[in-house]
This record gives sequence, C-alpha cells and structure tokens, in this order.
Amino acid sequence: MNDQVFVDHVAGRLAGLPAVRAVTLGGSRAQGTHAPDSDWDFAVYYRGGFDPGDLRSLGWDGEVSGIGDWGGGVFNGGAWLRIEGRRVDVHYRDLDVVEREIGEAEQGRFRWEPLMFHLAGIPSYLVVAELAINRVLRGDLPRPGYPEALRAAAPAVWRERAALTLEYVKGTFVPRGQVTEVAGALATAAMCTAHAVLAGRGEWVTNEKRLLGRAGLRGVDAILGGLVPGTLAEAVAEAEALFESVAGGGGE
Repeated sequence: MNDQVFVDHVAGRLAGLPAVRAVTLGGSRAQGTHAPDSDWDFAVYYRGGFDPGDLRSLGWDGEVSGIGDWGGGVFNGGAWLRIEGRRVDVHYRDLDVVEREIGEAEQGRFRWEPLMFHLAGIPSYLVVAELAINRVLRGDLPRPGYPEALRAAAPAVWRERAALTLEYVKGTFVPRGQVTEVAGALATAAMCTAHAVLAGRGEWVTNEKRLLGRAGLRGVDAILGGLVPGTLAEAVAEAEALFESVAGGGGE
C-alpha cells in the first residue's frame, strides 16, 4: 500500500465514524518536512458526542484514550496506533472548542496549557494553527490567517513567562548550584522566547520540534552544554542576552 492509498484508506475509515465532520493530516507529513520513518498525524473533527469506542472498534492495534485523557484542554485526547505497519497518531478535535478558539485568537486572547512532551506547554491557539497548516482530507474546515490582534498580544505574554522563569532561576537554583534545575528552566525559557518570536512574525506553531531553530535560538545548546557548578549565574546571563538578541523577531 503506497502512501497515498494509505492516507485515503485511513481518512475514509476515520470520516465514517459517528459525529466526525472532517479529517486532516498534520505534522511533518502535511508540511513536507518528514523523514521516511516519521509517524502519521491525523485529526478527527467532531460535533457533539464523539465516542472513542467507535475508533477502537475499527480494530487497529494500539492505545485509544478517552476524551480529556491528554490533559482536558484543547488537546483533549487521541490514539497511538499501528496501521499497515505505520505509526499513526489520531487527535480528537471538538469543533465547538475549535470555533471558540478561533474567536478568541481573533481578539488576541489565548490560554497557556500544560501538555506532555512540550517544555513550554501549548497556547490554546494551537488548534487554530492546525487549521491553517494541516491538510484537509475529508469534510470542510476554515483556513484562518494569523490574526493581527494575536500577533500584537501574544509575544508579550510569552516573554513574560520567559522572564519570570529566569528571575526564579537566579533567585532559587543558581545560589544552590543546582545544575539540572537551571538547565531545565533555561530550556523552558528558550521555548517561551521562541514562541514570542514566532508570534511576533505571525507564524503558526504546532509543536516544539523545530521551534528553537525557527526562532534563531539554537545557540542555547552551547550554553546548556557548558553548565557546571560555579558558572550558573554567567550561563543565565548569557541566555538572557541571547533571548534579548532575538527580541525584534529575528532568527533563521
């Protein structure tokens, strides 16, 4: 089964589930940045009561979560599957929630939410970004541009999160010589700064995999790689200088 036949096969099965109104392909496969072994990210957009048991009944190998099992926010659950020898993720997207977040983004408002595997967490406008980037396979979905109000408001929110993280590091972890905690906090602050840079440019972000590179912040690798007790204050100052250097939205 070649890739196109595979995509059509999976999309057709997902689109046939009760309450599903649209199916998309996302991630690196939609953006053309995938490697041969990259997984396949599908999303089901549903209206009303979607039952994960219907997805489970398709008989694909893997784990199917309940609604809300991935944190209960906009990223509200999904499945990790193996289909025709390929690794497949299926994400649940509630159209009522998505439409609400489109309206919020257009007003320059969003929420921060924690999510596993994301150092800086995610913005609630992630589901809007997906609509702009992902490939619609079945059904009809809006294709929003980046709202000017969000572009104006979001950078300051992300920079404040980065700044508060750094202030806490300087007052708590640096004096104690706690290298691991400093490293984690600098990585988190770097991701927040990168979100600010991309928001200032009006560029959508759906995950952290290429976020630092896109923002011109890969230089933080050298800072983290050189962390040792006794030089933590200097490392934090160097990171602050790096973050400030991209304050105008520069980068790769």
